[in-house]
Amino acid sequence: MNPFPQKNSVVVMDKQFTRGVHLLYLPAHSPDFNLIEEAFSALKAWIRCNRDCVRGELSGERTCNPLRSQYTMGLLHLGTPLTWDEAKQYADHVREHGIIQFLHTWDRVKDRCGDELLWGDEVEYMVIILDDETKNAKLSLRQTEILQELRMAKGDFTDDNTPASMTAPTFHPEYGRYMLESTPGSPYTGSIQDLLSVEINMHYRRTLARKHLRANEIPFTFTSFPRLGTPGVFTEPHFSPNNAKSSHSLFLPDEIMSLHPRFPTFTTNLRSRRGSKVAINVPIFIDERTPRPFVDPTIPWHRSIYSEDSEAKNGAALNDHIYMDTVGFGMGCCCLQLTFQSCNVDEARRMYDALVPVAPIMLALTAASPVWRGYLADVDCRWNAIASSADDRTPEERGLKPSKNNTIIPKSRYDSVDLYISNDWTNKPEYNDGPVPYNGTIFRRLLNDDIDELLAKHISHLFIRDPLIIFSEAIHQDDTTSNHHFETIQSCNWQTLRFKPPPPNSEIGWRVEFRSMEVQMTDFENAAFAVFIVLLSRAILAFNLNFYIPISKVDANMGRAQMRDAARSGKFYFRKIVLPPGHTSPIISIPSSCGSCSPVQWSRGATAKEKKLRNCFPSIPRPPYVEDGPIEDEYEEMTVEEIFVGKAGSKFPGLLGVVEAYIETLDVSVGDRLQINKYLELIPVLGSLQTPATWIRNFVRSHPSYKFDSAVIQEVNYDLMVAVDEIERGVRRVPELLPEDYVPSNGRHSGTT
Repeated sequence: MNPFPQKNSVVVMDKQFTRGVHLLYLPAHSPDFNLIEEAFSALKAWIRCNRDCVRGELSGERTCNPLRSQYTMGLLHLGTPLTWDEAKQYADHVREHGIIQFLHTWDRVKDRCGDELLWGDEVEYMVIILDDETKNAKLSLRQTEILQELRMAKGDFTDDNTPASMTAPTFHPEYGRYMLESTPGSPYTGSIQDLLSVEINMHYRRTLARKHLRANEIPFTFTSFPRLGTPGVFTEPHFSPNNAKSSHSLFLPDEIMSLHPRFPTFTTNLRSRRGSKVAINVPIFIDERTPRPFVDPTIPWHRSIYSEDSEAKNGAALNDHIYMDTVGFGMGCCCLQLTFQSCNVDEARRMYDALVPVAPIMLALTAASPVWRGYLADVDCRWNAIASSADDRTPEERGLKPSKNNTIIPKSRYDSVDLYISNDWTNKPEYNDGPVPYNGTIFRRLLNDDIDELLAKHISHLFIRDPLIIFSEAIHQDDTTSNHHFETIQSCNWQTLRFKPPPPNSEIGWRVEFRSMEVQMTDFENAAFAVFIVLLSRAILAFNLNFYIPISKVDANMGRAQMRDAARSGKFYFRKIVLPPGHTSPIISIPSSCGSCSPVQWSRGATAKEKKLRNCFPSIPRPPYVEDGPIEDEYEEMTVEEIFVGKAGSKFPGLLGVVEAYIETLDVSVGDRLQINKYLELIPVLGSLQTPATWIRNFVRSHPSYKFDSAVIQEVNYDLMVAVDEIERGVRRVPELLPEDYVPSNGRHSGTT
């Protein structure tokens, strides 16, 4: 019903209250109970974003093609999704035409060179309602409405503390209906000003989002909602998981997913292809009163609605673990990602390879997710949970049943990188020591079209995956002008790094996306890690650093990175000598002839300081005197502190050492250098600072209502979310997590007073 009774209305119930009949008052224009409202919302948003196109159509003077509109649910395609039974018939078609599209791209831009450094970040928020009356923190499922309001407000946001040059950001839907993804309105350049504007830009986006939320809604940058999937109310509005027709989950309702058809289709088709629900088992943190063995009493063991309901009791749910059973537990996490444009394809491949061994280290440093489905976990990070949540491999592909084609795929489609791809001489074949299944037909096709072996194997390895999301309207395309089929498979391989070819009809160049980091609670922390990775990426190229270790050791590091307190107590494999042969200190490369460089004078033996960060650093040729020894002698186990500051008595300068050396090549003012130092000093292992995961765990265990039984009850979760909001706003001081002089960004840099 609409919100009656109004002033003059009369409701006649004829004693129905005595017969168990009650009035149910729905919110005005409630889209959650009237799904056509969501369709209307999307249609109206499309019209607003394409006013000129619509006016032209109505007047008969076509000014654009409405089917190639700006608005497609953020970056997502709108259309009619196919079920798995329908989609699998087109799997080979998508693969075949995806490769054709890639080859057209390759022919068009393989020789492209000289693109300047442009880069950006992606920050994901979860919108949480703090219900002070019931002491409950709940996920707000108003994504569509919030995104519509933000699109309408574009250009309408003013803040006295926001620089006039700040462009309006872009917000996109993410998997969870409680999630928002934000990106800067325009990419950052290599200027020092842009480097130091990241935190202000992040503050601008958070403030804009917060301004268009309800009074009790807050945009949190928080990796994993601690009580997602617990019994009781954890969303607003509340829904029962018994009607989860897409996921068949015991814990999550389908309404947790974004309304864009991509997400429920992905969820359903993944389950259908796999032949069962996913099984996510995160080890529980054994506290003083945790039952042993721990058998989760909150699992509805005897539910019998869907055919997969018996999987939990038949072995999918492990003792002493936190069991979860659907995509939403992984894809509903938030993260921080960075994308860099490279000078050319070879530089992009070098950058990709160099950051592969760095990814697990940054995962450990940014660890922020120690609570899952209402329990403290014995891990600190999200990665394995997401990998399990997106695992569509069949029993045969997982090696659980005999395979007719002997096709075993060792990893989920969401996992760490399997293959180095650079043709640089420093990339030895021995480093690619892991199993890399690939599509032989596609591999041979790529070789025949003059793609080198490493890149051909990388692409054909991605293309062993089936496309899970196919829209009927996009099956047949012009392969010379579209890369849709290529991206259908490429974008659903979620690895720690992503190598990204230029899109068609675009000025965008070859790019690398860094994907391992967990999102932090404050804009200061997120900006600090973004600034560090950007500076490290330039140091890698400028000094021709070599971080190669065997892929098998990178995989081992990914496992170690997720362990409890890995940033302080763990050890990781890392290369012992990272400088080029014969170098005892970092020496910057002279710009390549195709690149654009800073306005400085270059001469042999000396260079002026550069005005900006840049691309187009040439690689060095292999020296004739280099002798290759055993691969095992090239790396050793180090603590994170040793990886960052160097190891006593060794030639390894540490990641901070090479970053500091690179900063010395830049023309940076004293004030800007002090701010950069503030960011670099945030690295948790360098002082008394904790990772967010350690702080969250300690908060829970010190809460007066915590029973030391591993359970994070509603009251504890509410107080945790209140504390996180207070930390972000600077109301609560936490010197164990943030520097003592931390103040929240308010149109200026944090950590300044």
